[in-house]
Amino acid sequence: MEKILKIEITTREEKLKELQNSLDKIGICGMTIINVVGYGNQKGKTEVYRGNALQVNMIPKIRIEIISSQSQAQEIISIAKKILNTGKVGDGKIVLIPIENIIRIRTAEEGLDAI
Repeated sequence: MEKILKIEITTREEKLKELQNSLDKIGICGMTIINVVGYGNQKGKTEVYRGNALQVNMIPKIRIEIISSQSQAQEIISIAKKILNTGKVGDGKIVLIPIENIIRIRTAEEGLDAI
């Protein structure tokens, strides 16, 4: 049985539609999008509110979760790296997590058939 991976991409929201369109072209039509906040090398940003400068430590991002076969994961990662890379701090991270099994509740399908 081919290995299954969960791909977690945490990045800026601006490129989401372009990423979705590119992944749709290779047959990836299912993903979960989660609004998240956090910080890394960016260390936050300064915003002005009612004339006062405020240091905002948590930066809003999105997390995209995609379940795929290991063979298709490299293509997904390649597309994500190409589209999401601006060369600036804050482009994000891609994390690969092995999945033991997936079960579709409605049909009881398992493994890659359940994706």
